[in-house]
Amino acid sequence: MLNVLSIFVGLFAALLVIPGMIPFFGWVNWIMLPFGGAALLLGLLSSRNEGRNLAIVVLAIGIIRLWIGGGFF
Repeated sequence: MLNVLSIFVGLFAALLVIPGMIPFFGWVNWIMLPFGGAALLLGLLSSRNEGRNLAIVVLAIGIIRLWIGGGFF
């Protein structure tokens, strides 16, 4: 059950990352970080790996995008 919840929260975070890739919308990734972290926490508590792996990928993409844009752009 935690894995399914982690996947749903991770997919919501992924939907926030997509517009965050557009220039000048990088600030959306700051909104994504708590959701990605919650998905990762739920994935770590789960006995399966899919939700955790999704959350790691989404967080990595969002954090790299923030890093490249200087935290805002």
